[in-house]
Amino acid sequence: MTDQPWNLRESYTYDRNVIAEIRRAANTGIYRIRGWGAKRELPTLDDLVFLGASMSRYPLEGYREACGTDVTIGADTSENPVQLDIPITIAGMSFGSLSANAKEALGRGASAVGTSTTTGDGGMTPEERGHSTKLVYQYLPSRYGMNPDDLRKADAIEVVVGQGAKPGGGGMLMGQKITERVAEMRTLPEGIDQRSACRHPDWTGPDDLEIKIIELREITGHRVPVYVKVGAARPYYDTALAVKAGADAVVVDGMQGGTAATQDVFIEHVGIPTIAAIPEAVRALQDLDVHRGSVKLIAAGGIRSGADVGKALALGADAVSIGTAALIAIGDNDPKYEADYNALGTSAGYWEDFQAGNDPAGITTQDPELSARLDPVIGGRRLANYLKVLSVEAQTIARACGKSHVHNLEPEDLAALTVEAAAMAKVPIAGTSWIPGQG
Repeated sequence: MTDQPWNLRESYTYDRNVIAEIRRAANTGIYRIRGWGAKRELPTLDDLVFLGASMSRYPLEGYREACGTDVTIGADTSENPVQLDIPITIAGMSFGSLSANAKEALGRGASAVGTSTTTGDGGMTPEERGHSTKLVYQYLPSRYGMNPDDLRKADAIEVVVGQGAKPGGGGMLMGQKITERVAEMRTLPEGIDQRSACRHPDWTGPDDLEIKIIELREITGHRVPVYVKVGAARPYYDTALAVKAGADAVVVDGMQGGTAATQDVFIEHVGIPTIAAIPEAVRALQDLDVHRGSVKLIAAGGIRSGADVGKALALGADAVSIGTAALIAIGDNDPKYEADYNALGTSAGYWEDFQAGNDPAGITTQDPELSARLDPVIGGRRLANYLKVLSVEAQTIARACGKSHVHNLEPEDLAALTVEAAAMAKVPIAGTSWIPGQG
């Protein structure tokens, strides 16, 4: 290999990735579809730090002083509110996108630590319902797999208006993943690409959503809470409208949220970062006098660690929801399948083609041989371990800030390391009292 000339300089606007994508589009005439989440550099919760207690604040002592982590959703409206032991839930990921073993593993792991998992598009599987002590049933625009009997089996219902990876757009399920079982559950032809609708077929605005929530409560006998999930684009107004429609919880999903399959242009260019979405949703709840009260806020999109959990709660969320991180915990992109990833032209930790149906880890596939690689018992145990670590880390930080419950964390416990993060999170730049945009 010859040395490159010393004066070669890569363009910032047209770097090698941009050039490769232009060539790919020109060669194929097909837009890029992939899974995972945004890969561009974005402001994240890493741009915030906690202000631990010392003199002006008094910390709690280690593990000897209690620090609560419980969350209750729907106490004011539902006969059976959802009671979570930890403020970390599992986001909706469909059977079809995921294998039956993966759905079972998620249910096992969530149940082991007293939290919930969520069905996703395509209906409820016996594997997930049978191993989930708390199962949220997603009610999506597509209505794939939806039926009143399964609604009544759920512990909560989540009306999906949008998703962080694709606000304003619908998901995709490629034909190679639509097996006989998936096709039967979704009432679709086997082996044919499926695109989910981007909006619900039976309402055109928030007034209709209020009617739909009433219908869902009647179908389930007012037993279970109703959530509304929105992709983070206009979180203040969307949260306010969801509350006025009667939601018990609002799930706000930032653009770092993952997806099994959608257009790359959606993933990278639509929506706002999670760090910017949470404060705007909180502002709406505060203006309606329901924050940390009758309506709960669940933040999603790029939550990876107990520090992320604590920061989301300090910004005003009541709980968080994880998807991509949960899949990694049960075995996604596992290095033990490095040779198989190499055969697909990629490497463990980089593989993003969740839509392809050839996942070496057996998670985002319907291939029976690949699916068998994932042991749902082991996968569930790994997820439970991960969730325990996140919860203990969040507790550790809360104690260090002098809090006896993780919900007592507040914006005053945070500082920002960048101007962008300070402006989005509405907390001061570290070492100052200045919040950009507020004087």
